[in-house]
Amino acid sequence: MAKAARVSAPDHGVPLLDINRQLAPLLEEIEAAVARVFRNGSFVLGPDVEQLETSMASYCGTRHAIGCASGSDALLLALMAAGIEPGDEVILPSYTFFATASAVARLGARIVFADIDPATFNVDPEDVERRITAATKAIIPVHLYGQCAEMEPLRQMANQHGLWLVEDAAQAIGAEYREQPAGSLGDVGCFSFYPTKNLGGAGDGGMLTTNDDQLADRLRLLRVHGMRPRYYHPAIGINSRLDSLQAAVLNVKFPHLEHWTDLRQQNAARYVTLFTAAGLDRHLVLPTTQPAHRHVWNQFVVRVPAAERDALRRYLASWKIGTEIYYPVPLHLQECYRHLDIPVGSLPHTEKAATESLALPIFPELRADEQQWVVDRVAEFRQSTGCKQVA
Repeated sequence: MAKAARVSAPDHGVPLLDINRQLAPLLEEIEAAVARVFRNGSFVLGPDVEQLETSMASYCGTRHAIGCASGSDALLLALMAAGIEPGDEVILPSYTFFATASAVARLGARIVFADIDPATFNVDPEDVERRITAATKAIIPVHLYGQCAEMEPLRQMANQHGLWLVEDAAQAIGAEYREQPAGSLGDVGCFSFYPTKNLGGAGDGGMLTTNDDQLADRLRLLRVHGMRPRYYHPAIGINSRLDSLQAAVLNVKFPHLEHWTDLRQQNAARYVTLFTAAGLDRHLVLPTTQPAHRHVWNQFVVRVPAAERDALRRYLASWKIGTEIYYPVPLHLQECYRHLDIPVGSLPHTEKAATESLALPIFPELRADEQQWVVDRVAEFRQSTGCKQVA
C-alpha cells in the first residue's frame, strides 16, 4: 500500500463544522438585512418570510412553502394537518433524530419503528410494508444525511393503502430522487433551518412544502393557533411562526446554497479518493450515492467496526479533529419509549449502525489539506492498532 502524503497539522485542528467560515464573507450583508427588519418592524411572518417561502417553493418544485418555527414543528404541523390522532399508527425509522418520532407521540398516536437499509441508513421500504396494518395512517421516510429515501415503493404503498406520506427532509434541502427535489416527493415535506443544516439560520426555523392547495391552507391556519380572522379560531393550532430575522438571514444565504452543495459534493468525492488511495476502504465502509439520487452531504458518515469506533473517535479528538455519532442510541431503545416494549435485536440493521457510524467533517469550506490530515490520522490509527478489515 502506498504511503499517504504527509501534510502539516492545521493550526486549530479540524472542526466538525465551522459556521464562522461561511458567515464571515456574508456578515455585512446579513447585518444589513437584519437592520432592515428592525427598521420596518415586521418581525413575524413579514415580507422576509414571504420571500423565503417563494424561494423555497421554487427550489423544491412545489406550489406552496409555509414557514414555521422549527423543523420539529414542521413535522408536528404536517401530522396535525393530516388529522393524525390517538389510535392511529405512523411508521418511521428508528435511526433518525428524536423529532421524527416525538411529533407522533405528541399527538397521542402510536409510533411503529421500521429498520433501515444498511447501505444508505434510510428506512427500508420492505420493512415498512411488513408493518402496515389497518390502523396505519402515515409513513415518515427520513432523507438521512442528505440522501433521499427510496421513495417510489413508499409512494406506491401509500397510494395503495391510502396513507399520508410525510417527508422528513430536515437534512436534505436540495437532494433529489429521480430528478425530483426533496419536499416534492410526498404529500408534504418538512425542512429545518437549524444552524448545522446545509441552509442554516441564526437559530431555529422550519418550512413545509406541498402541492396540495387545501393542505397548504390548513398548515397556514394551524401555525397561527388555528386563528382566522384574528381572534377567531376554527381549529386548534399551535404558535409556530417563522420570525422575520431568521428569514432575513436565510434570504441572504439562499443564493449560495447550490455552490455550497457543490463544495460538499467535491469534499465527499475527495474523501472517497483519499480513503481508497490509503487502502482504508478495506477497513471502513464509505458512504455512497445511490443511482438516480442527488446526495447533498449534510453528513459524511463512515462505518467503523464497533470494537474500534469509539477508540478511533478518541484518537481523532486527541488531534482536535471533530466527529459525531448520528445516532448512538436508536429511538426504539430510548428510555422514553420503553413503554413500547421493543426488545433489543428487533431492528438489527438499525442497532448495528448505531455502534458503527461516525461522522467526519464535510462542511463546504473544509480545505483539501484538512481532509488529507483527517485521512492521515485515520490511517495512523489503523496502523497503530492493527484494525481488522470490514466484512
